[in-house]
Amino acid sequence: MTTTLTPPEARAGKGAEPPAASTRRRDLLRRLGPFGFLSPTLVLLIILMVTPIVMVIGYSLMDRVITAPESNFVGFENYGEVLTDPVFMVAVRNTVFFAGASVIAHFVIGMGFALMLNSPMLGHRTKAIFRTVYILPWLFTIAIVAVLWRMLLSPNGIVNYLTETFGLSSGTVEWLSDPSLALPAVTFINIWSGYPFFMVSLLAGLQGISKDLYEAALIDRAGPVKQFFHVTIPQLKPIIISMALLDFIWTTQQFALIWMTTGGGPINRTEMLSTYTYKLAFATYDFSVASAAAVIVLVLSMILAYLYVRHQKARD
Repeated sequence: MTTTLTPPEARAGKGAEPPAASTRRRDLLRRLGPFGFLSPTLVLLIILMVTPIVMVIGYSLMDRVITAPESNFVGFENYGEVLTDPVFMVAVRNTVFFAGASVIAHFVIGMGFALMLNSPMLGHRTKAIFRTVYILPWLFTIAIVAVLWRMLLSPNGIVNYLTETFGLSSGTVEWLSDPSLALPAVTFINIWSGYPFFMVSLLAGLQGISKDLYEAALIDRAGPVKQFFHVTIPQLKPIIISMALLDFIWTTQQFALIWMTTGGGPINRTEMLSTYTYKLAFATYDFSVASAAAVIVLVLSMILAYLYVRHQKARD
């Protein structure tokens, strides 16, 4: 009688998974591991962001949503109504002016204050005092800023008192009610409340510039102006572009300040895309058209966000 002995290696490997399949399974688990850690965040993003966006897009293609028991599919009819609305075009122009002027002024004021705070001519105690004063507008909430400036710009406010005292105006000026002054007034308020954002970022960038570059410029007999344009600006260019794009995106979404100061008036002179969409939804209760306007604003915001991401990738 002959007995066949099975080697231990064969007995151990009997019924086991092939090495190649086991390796593939481990590689798959290793690749899916990070997504497992991110799954709670992804679920929240889907619930809190993707789902509302999909619902709004669906509403924009329907008629009489929310306010009527039944809604009908109307395609892009609501988009046509928004794009042909004269008030929408006014809101676009006002938003571009409001955001563009604010970003430019934020850069100029922020750069000026950042250069002053970075100057060796000021002592540490003086710089600390100026830092506290300059950053104050950033510490106030939008509600406080709106109430503060409505009081300052009211017919009996301090601004009218000063302009009359120094002969700058012959009478009471309705800063927030005059159609020709309302948009510049709210733009000025936004500039005042937002320049610290630029100032702090540019100050950090200035402190990161090597002093060797300025010493080399001095050797080449470059004055302060040439140093600013040939050393400071090139070194700060990535920060400036990033901050400008972020500030423009943020300013185009500004709603609270406009609503609490002028409400989009007078006569649509301060109507922005944000207030225009809000009024469609909660003043006329036309949620279908408001959804279409919201989708258009979302597309415009995504274009700006794409430009920002593309710039960040170019830096890398």
